[in-house]
Parts: sequence; C-alpha cells; structure tokens
Amino acid sequence: MKVMKFGGTSVGTIESLLNLKNIVDAELKPVLVVVSAMGGFTNQLLAMCEQAQQRDISCLDTLEAARKRHHDAIDGVVVESMRKQVHATIDRFFDESLKPYYLALATNPHMPVDEIERVCDAIVAHGEILSSAIVTGMFDDGVPHLSLNLMRTMPDGSGRTLDWEETERLVKAEFSSIDKGVHVAQGFISRDTQSGAVTNLGRGGSDYTAAILASLLDAEALEIWTDVDGFMTADPRTHPDATVIPQMTYEQAQKMCDAGAKVIYPPTIAPVAMKQIPVWVKNTFNPSAPGTLIVD
Repeated sequence: MKVMKFGGTSVGTIESLLNLKNIVDAELKPVLVVVSAMGGFTNQLLAMCEQAQQRDISCLDTLEAARKRHHDAIDGVVVESMRKQVHATIDRFFDESLKPYYLALATNPHMPVDEIERVCDAIVAHGEILSSAIVTGMFDDGVPHLSLNLMRTMPDGSGRTLDWEETERLVKAEFSSIDKGVHVAQGFISRDTQSGAVTNLGRGGSDYTAAILASLLDAEALEIWTDVDGFMTADPRTHPDATVIPQMTYEQAQKMCDAGAKVIYPPTIAPVAMKQIPVWVKNTFNPSAPGTLIVD
C-alpha cells in the first residue's frame, strides 16, 4: 500500500481536487489518501472561535459561506451517485455540530477555560472530516476511515505526544484486510487515550499523520503532495534561480525542516526513516515534475 497525503491547497478548489483525483486514479490500488482541511479553512474555524468568544455571532454568517464552499466543491467533483449523500453529510456536520459549538461559545460567557479549549479542539477537527467526506465521494471505490478512531495522544509535559502503542493497535486492526479501493483518512486530528477528548497533532500535523500511518502499515512509499515541486536549494520567492533538489537523505531533509523549510512538517521524517520508507515530495499542480525523493 502507498500512502498519499494531500495538503490544504491540494483540496482547496475544484481544480485542485480534480488534479488529486487524476493523480490517485493513476495508482495501483489499494492506496491510502490522507487529507488536510480545505485551504484556509482551519484558520477560519479558529478565527470564528475567537469571534464567538467575543459574543460576535457574525461568525455564523462566515460559517454559512464555508458551507457553500464545501457544497460547491461537492457539485464540482463528487461522483453523481454520491452527491446527495455527501451533501447531507456536510449539512449534518454544520447543523448538528459546528453551529451548536459556536452558539455554545457565544452564549456561555462563564464557560471554563478548559471547556473552551475542548470545544475549540472539537471545532477545528471538522476541517479534515469535511474535506475527507468530499474526497471519498470522488471515487466509486472510496472507503472512509475516521482518524479520531485511530490516532491517540497523551500528555507530555506542557504539550501532547503520540501514544504509539495504542495507535499501532488501532491502525493495524483497521487496515488488517485491505486489498483494493481508495481509502481516505484525515490528517491532524486525534483523541486523548484516556479521556477520548478530541486533540490534534499540531499545525501541519497532516504530514505527521501520513508518516505514522505509512510507518505502521509498512507502506511501499509515502507521497506528500503540496503546491511546490519539492525541496528547493533556496526560497524561490527571494532566489529566482533556486532549483529543486532531486534527492536527499532523511537527515538532510530533517535539518532543512528544522531550519525552517516549510515543505513538510518537521516530525514527519522520523516515523518513515525508522522503517526506511521512501518519501516523495511532489506538486499537485504540476504532477509531471520529478519532485524530491527522500531516502536513506
């Protein structure tokens, strides 16, 4: 099985979603596709959390605009036989989950801080869930998987860390007998091992989710599909003569990520390096470009 991760820009428009479909359709099945939220939507969800906490219910107007964006994408990319079902799924999440969460924040001025954090974490998780519903509906053989049922975290000092043992048990049980189809899961989102509360793997965590899944499933390769042709010799915005680095070691890629290269999320490298799984960084908008290969 190959794991293919598509970032926010890769699922952000009808054009990019159709590129995604063509890229996945060219693969031998099964494949596991890991998706981010639609481009900019996570930031929008967080901004609406801030608005709601200030008793500003105009966030609900923004929410309706976001709903329309998702419905427009469905009409543009989802196979006809699945559109009605995916439209209903999107509406259910907006009406029965997102809207009540924002109203709870806006109408409860004395909500405890830890409860606010819990609600906002639950809200932000919807970005990946909604985009994955659309991507699954793009394929006749699309199979949904919920990363909230797979990825587990636990407290680690002032932050959180992956509960590898429990995550491995859940992932291997979920994918124990897969031999065909396009399997779709969400990046970034997870649950606390003990409480079951919604957590996340950090901003950029969709890359990390894909790497974890690739490692635990002994994938043949991990592909990170983004909006650049690969790792570059310099920032092309300031160095027009920058070129793509065709091949790197895990160590070189890790050093570039740690130094601030925003191609992939820094924790992504370790899980695949442990299993010697090759990583390709490729451009959804220029899929014929060779990209960057990361190997030992």
